[in-house]
Parts: sequence; C-alpha cells; structure tokens
Amino acid sequence: MSKLISIYPQAIEHTKMKVYQDIDQYLERKETLPSFDQYITDRRQYLEQLWINVWLNKSTNDVSKDEKKLYLSEKEYEVQGVDRKLINKLFRDEMRTYLPFDVLSWVTETFKGQEVKWAECYEQAKENFRKREAEAQIEEKKFALREEIEELAADWLEEKYEQIYLHARHFVAKQLAADLQNNVEIQSNYKTVADFFEELTGGIQSTLDWSNKNFQNETYFYLYEGLISDYLTELLPKKVVVELPPDLKNEFSQTFGKEVSASFVKGCMIELLYDIEGYILEDIQAEYLSDLIKLADISFDITVHQRILEKDLEERERRQAEEQAEIQRRKEEEERIMKDIFSTEYDPSLKRHVRYVLHIGETNTGKTHHALEKMKEAASGLYLAPLRLLALEVYDKLNAEGIPCSLKTGEEEKMVPNASHIACTVEMFHEKEFYEVVVIDEAQMITDKDRGFSWYKAITKANALELHIIGSRNSQNMLLELLGDADIEIHDYSRNTPLEVESKKFDIKHIKKGDALICFSRRRVLEMASRLQNDGHSVSMIYGSMPPETRKKQIQQFNEGKTKVMVATDAIGMGLNLPIRRIVFLENEKFDGTRRRLLTSQEVKQIAGRAGRKGIYDVGKVAFTNDIKKMKNLLHQEDRPVQTFAIAPTNSIFERFQRYYHDLGTFFELWGKFESPKGTKKSSLAEERMLYEMIAGTEIEARLTLMDLYGFLHLPYSKNEPALTKQWEETMYSIIQGRELPEPIVKERSLEELELSYKAVGLHLLFLYRLGERTETIYWERLREEISDMVQERLKTDIKKFEKKCKTCGKKLPWNHSFPTCDACYRARYQGYWDDEF
Repeated sequence: MSKLISIYPQAIEHTKMKVYQDIDQYLERKETLPSFDQYITDRRQYLEQLWINVWLNKSTNDVSKDEKKLYLSEKEYEVQGVDRKLINKLFRDEMRTYLPFDVLSWVTETFKGQEVKWAECYEQAKENFRKREAEAQIEEKKFALREEIEELAADWLEEKYEQIYLHARHFVAKQLAADLQNNVEIQSNYKTVADFFEELTGGIQSTLDWSNKNFQNETYFYLYEGLISDYLTELLPKKVVVELPPDLKNEFSQTFGKEVSASFVKGCMIELLYDIEGYILEDIQAEYLSDLIKLADISFDITVHQRILEKDLEERERRQAEEQAEIQRRKEEEERIMKDIFSTEYDPSLKRHVRYVLHIGETNTGKTHHALEKMKEAASGLYLAPLRLLALEVYDKLNAEGIPCSLKTGEEEKMVPNASHIACTVEMFHEKEFYEVVVIDEAQMITDKDRGFSWYKAITKANALELHIIGSRNSQNMLLELLGDADIEIHDYSRNTPLEVESKKFDIKHIKKGDALICFSRRRVLEMASRLQNDGHSVSMIYGSMPPETRKKQIQQFNEGKTKVMVATDAIGMGLNLPIRRIVFLENEKFDGTRRRLLTSQEVKQIAGRAGRKGIYDVGKVAFTNDIKKMKNLLHQEDRPVQTFAIAPTNSIFERFQRYYHDLGTFFELWGKFESPKGTKKSSLAEERMLYEMIAGTEIEARLTLMDLYGFLHLPYSKNEPALTKQWEETMYSIIQGRELPEPIVKERSLEELELSYKAVGLHLLFLYRLGERTETIYWERLREEISDMVQERLKTDIKKFEKKCKTCGKKLPWNHSFPTCDACYRARYQGYWDDEF
C-alpha cells in the first residue's frame, strides 16, 4: 500500500524524536550522570512498547477506510458489508506485526560505547532544565507584578470612585444633551435617567444567544452602557499608570524589558473595569435627567462639579422623600378606598326575617321535588337553577300542573300572563324582588370559581319569607356557617334505591336497555352513539354544547322508551332525573380546561347517583371499564367538606367604586389587589377582563356607563368561541353608534355549524333582552327553535360520520380505545424517538 509506505518512515522519525525527549526528561532529574546501561534498565519497558503505540496510532488515523479494506482483502479477509468498527480492529491487529521497528536496538547502536555523546546529552538536558526553571521564575514574577498592579488599581478605584464618577457623569451629561437636543419632549416625559434609558433608539441590536443570532430593538440603556464602558476603559488605565509607585515601574521594566503601558494595565484590571462600569451605570440611572442636562454646559472642574453633585444629591434626597411620602399617602388612600368599596360586601346580610330550609342529601333522593312542592303552595315563588334546561323543566312542570310560571334565563324569556312564579338560572337572581318562597338548587356550586358567587348572592341576599336551599352533604357545614344564627330547618335525604358496583369490567356487547354511558367530550359521545346505532341500538345523547331544546327532546325520547340507551357527558349529573338502570363510566378521567385528571369522589357520586329510579329500578347499577377497585373507593369515599365559596363583584361594589373612579381598567386592577376574605376565593374575572382589553380606550368604553359596560362584558355566552367574541364586539360598536344590530351568522352545513349558529342566535337574543327589544326577540326565538330542531334531525343523520377512527391512517379503532391514533401509528411515530433516547 502506497499510504503505508509513505507514513512508515514518518512513524520511525516520530518514534526516534520521542526517544530523545524521554532521554532528556530522564537525565534532567539526575544529580550525576547515570550510565547508558542504567537508562536502558530503567526505561526498557517504555522503549519496547513505544513503536507499537506510535505505529498503531499513525496507521489507524492516516490510512483511509477504503485503503484499510483493500489491504485486508489482499490478506484474504471478507470486508464487504462489514461494520466500520470491525474493519478498524482487524486492520490494527494486522499493523501490530507490520515491519516492526526495533527501538531498543536503535538506541543501543546510537549510544552504546558513546560515553562522550551520552555525556553531552546529559549536559544539554541539564542546561534546558535550568533555562526552563529560570523562565518559570520570570513568569512567576510577571504574574506577581500583574496581581500587584491589579490590587493597587482596586485600591485606587475605591479611593477615587467619587472623582471617577464626576468624570463619567460629565461625559454622560454631554452625550445626553446631544441626544436630546432635537427632542425637547423627551426631557419632560422622563424623570430619571433610568426612565430615559428605556426609550428606543430606533436601532437594532443582536442579543446574547450562543445557539442563534437574534435581534431586538435597541434601547438607550444598551447604547449608554457601551459608551460608558468605552470611556472608562480609555480613561482609567492611563490614570492608574500615573499612580503606580516608581519602584514598581522599575521592577516592571527589569522583568518585562519595557515600560509599563496603559494597555498592559487595562489587561490587569479588566474585571475591575467591568465592576466599576456597573456601579457607575447604576448611579447614573438614579440621577434626575434634568440635573444632567444642566451639567452638560459647565466646563469640567473637579471642585465645581463636586459642589454641584453634592447639591444635586441633597435635592434628590429631598424630592425622593417627598415622592415616597406621596406614594405612601396614595397607598394609604387606596387601602382606605378599597376598604370602603369591598370590606363589608361579603359579610352575609342575614338581618331579614327569612326562614331557611336546607335539603341536604345524595343525588336522586327527591330533594328538589320536596322543595318545589313548598314553592308551588306559596302565593309567589322563585326557582333558581344551575342549568337553563332545569329551569325549563320546572317551567314546563308548573305550567302543566296549572300553576302559571314564567321562564327567565340569560338566553330567553317566556313571560306567562298573571304568573306569580318564575323559573330562572341562578345568574338571573335580583335581590330587590320579593317572593314568598325561593328555591336554590345545587347549592354546592357555591364553590365554583367562576359561577359560585351567584349562589352566594342568592343565599345571602334573597328577599323572601322562606328560602329552600338544596345541596350535597359536603356543603352542609359551610351553609350552616354562612347562615349563622338564622332560623334554620334541616331535611336530610338518603337514597331509597341502593347503588351496586358491578365486579366485572364493562364490555359494549353487554349493553342493555336503560344504560347511560358516560364520557367527557362531545366527540366521544358522538363516536360512541355512532357505534351503538350501527350495532342496532336506539340512542339518546346529552353533551354540554347541545341546545337545551334538543337536549330536552333527547331526554324525552329516553323517558318514553323510544331510545333504549343514553350516551352523555357529566352534564347528566346535574339535576336530571332519568329512568337509568345502569351508569357506565367509559372513562375515569376528564380534561378540566387545564389538564387531564382523575375524577373526584364528588363527581363520581354525582354522576353514579343518577342510576336507579324509584318505582322503576330497585337497585342502581354502576359499571367501569377499568380500575374498578379505585373507582369504587371514590364512590364510597366520604366527601370532604366544602371549605371555601366564590365571590365576585356586586352592584353595591360598583356603586361605591364610582364614588372614586370611572373606568373598568382601574376596577380590574383594584379587584386584583383586593384580598379575598377568609373562607372565600375571588372570581378571576378572566373572561370579562379579556373582553375589556379588546375595547379599552375605544368609543365603546367612552360612551357607556361603567355599569352598562360591565353588564355587556358579563353576558353569559361561550367566550372561548372566536366567532362569538367577534360577534359580541361588532354588536357593541353597533349599539354605541346607533346602528341596527348585526344579524348573527347562521350556517347549516354540519352539526358543529348548527350548534355554533344556535349559540350565535342566543348571543343576539342576550343583547335584545338587555336592550328591551321585545318585539325583535320573537323572530329570533322562533329561529333558534328551528335551529334546535335541525340539530335534532342532524343528529339522526350526521351521527354516522362519527366513527372512531385513527386520525393518521383512518383505521377503525376499538370502542374502548383511549387515544386518537392506533397503536401501530403511535409506534411508527415515536419508535425512532425512543430508540434515540434509550
């Protein structure tokens, strides 16, 4: 091989060189000249191994892969398709015996019997050693001088910091005057230099990012940081050179062979320069911009500038003391205002002569029925529901029984002539209206962070002779604490039909009439309903975004036996009494808006409690698809008592707020600072704040009163739907500009579009109700009903589309598959990742 032939003499020369180096290192440590034979005795093992080490490294690194394979094939090795590592190993093994160079023989031939030559090697080695020692001493001395210069510089900088600052202050003042010469407005906008340094220069700068080259808008801070650094780096090393002692300068000249220079001193004090630049930049930023502007035209004289700085510092301390006092005054004033606005609002107002009746117990125990019977007997009554569907159910029930009852929810109003009873959603409660009996359903919802305050307000502000509160067992202690010493009667309810957990995992082939299958997304409901229908089962569906009228029809079909099975989300757990034989949990986890988590004990009980209806099923069955033991424990676990309830702004708070301020931006800021009383948690007002930020500073805010604006922000619609939020904004502009309200967009191409159209019409109606446009509402209420009917019909046809398929390959998935992709697609996507990782 040509390559081996060319590198072989190079390897021999390299080996000989390493032998000479070894001889030097061996001899330089000896006090007297050792014999050559002694060297061989001491270093034989090293010399014998030297060639093989040099040659293997040289041949392995310098010979290409193709040449290695060619050499091995000539030696009759099979090299086609052989791993690179194995090729290298085989080649190295061959090189071990390739033309070995006898190092020991060469050394012996060179030095054996050559006493004079051996002695010369010894003298040369000792001379080289002495030179290195002398050079090391000089380097040590140079290092010591560098450290001494750095120490002297540090002492000088500390001692002369004030003078250095005066120089830097004057330099910055001139720079500022030049930058501000044509922009007088900036001087009045910024109080301190730090404020000005946040201003953009109009330039672009690169950021410190080792992985990428990024750029951002440049501020004056970065510009002046560089200017101050350049100024001090130029000034201070020269000053330090002048201050160095003469004997140190002489010693430096003797050691380095040259005079000490500013550039050398700069290298010695580079860290000190960095530190002092930081201190000066910090002090400069604390200066008032106006003080530095005045300083720019005053010629630099250390004494004059010293007096000016002292005077400016005195004035700054005085102004800062005044500013701090003003800040404290404003803080105390704000605390006083906040106390006036918020402090007394969340003490329950129980001074009215109200009799409280608590209906406490498990789900499906007749609590609501007994409370409603009392309300029906009263001359006037109000039913407050958590869901529009439940309010609608009570509205239908009372009117069917000959008791005139009106309906009022955020999305619709049905006013019945001569009605003294009304069914509402809890948000529609108004404390000034009097009723003989008020019924508040699902009072445990008082803990809900977004809606809970509506229950709190209804419970504590109800204007009635008798208030019936329906809640779960874990809410009892909080309700009693909230009601204090009021006249309270407690009715405890227990299930007459026991719940029985099935020991076997549920399988879809075991589905029977009266089963309700529970999952936690609209898509999963539709997929499961599609599977069941394709298997020949008649199915009803319930999910959150379904129009209430459609939901009512789906429930009616199940109640009348027209459908045998129900598939629903946890919406089924809220007050709906259905002839359910068995509740089947298809999932044990739900997404709560932030993360996917295990169901709570209360959620399992609320949903499972819908199984078993007195007079139809003597036992309520509960089944799970997995983790039966864990879920059974949750079902039987004792509920944790409710610890906190939610609070939100009230009309009284807004009335008091308007004594001091008139914009919602300030209100949201104060609400954020307000500390929620013990046992309460504040509503985040995140949705209202999000909408407000869209219209803050616009004519909408300018032309509406604070209370009216907040009322529009608080309209109950799905604010996570961008199309609805856009509709809200367009309608708001139409209102304040006196134009006709834009009609909601109605699309009918798919089930999703129909459901969104239903919500859009509902939002339009919310505006019409709020504006008192009763005539207009008739048409839109009728259209909404038509859309609801279309949803009902579309469920019969579109449901076939919702087969559970892999979103990647389209393969049909098992009914109980928990993921959107099949196992094969999942493995194909992530197998490479896991291989790389592990």
